[in-house]
Amino acid sequence: MRLSISHETTYHYEDQVRASIQYLRLTPHDSERQHVLSWQLDLPRPVRAQLDPFGNILHVLTMDEPHEAIIIGARGQVDIDELREAEHESQSALPFLRFTRLTEADEALRAFADKSCKQRRDRTALIDLMHGLNQHISYTPGSTEVDTSAAEAFAGRAGVCQDHTHAFLACARSLGIPSRYVSGYLYSEDAEHLASHAWAEAWLDDAWYSFDVTNQLARPERHLKLAVGLDYLDACPVRGMRRGGGCEQMHAKVFVSPTPVISVQQQ
Repeated sequence: MRLSISHETTYHYEDQVRASIQYLRLTPHDSERQHVLSWQLDLPRPVRAQLDPFGNILHVLTMDEPHEAIIIGARGQVDIDELREAEHESQSALPFLRFTRLTEADEALRAFADKSCKQRRDRTALIDLMHGLNQHISYTPGSTEVDTSAAEAFAGRAGVCQDHTHAFLACARSLGIPSRYVSGYLYSEDAEHLASHAWAEAWLDDAWYSFDVTNQLARPERHLKLAVGLDYLDACPVRGMRRGGGCEQMHAKVFVSPTPVISVQQQ
């Protein structure tokens, strides 16, 4: 499947911002299951690409002059290998056993993981865990904040894809299975579905397997990966800091659409 992406994020501020810095993980890279055909960022000024500690492509946008708005755009085309279920990497998966504040497994999450998986530590067990978390944490936009922890979302039984993913990471890591947060895009035929998305990957049999708790999908057929990390803070597409500006209004427009792939046969 070939996916076309258009993503625009606009920040408007009540007062002038004296200075700001934005960390952008908005650029996908090639892997075993995705090939980037074209990609570009539309930013207020040119910035250089670099790699962060997790291997994500990172751009740092610094605005030193006063400003009242910032518009950040990303667009391109990426081919997705729908048949590939797992991805292999040479880097060690062991760092992804580490808990963070957002993914700390409390007693309730540990008990839920043990009950869901028992003594099993295979893909089938994690698929059962995925389904169990989907039933326990109702998808409820607006019920949580970006700093809501896995334990808080689990206790409240409501959240969004970020909370589903954090809860899965907390459970999987409590079982001794390396797992990581993934940010990216999801193509859905449902126009109401948010195209910007988050899901989890777990390290099993020397490969990374996907687990989309929100959509109960264990195959990333329509998923385009942007970045990975220990939690949302490591992998979110746009994260920034500013001085001044007062109240902030953020508006994001994301469009993900399939593009027909035309094969040409030579005579």
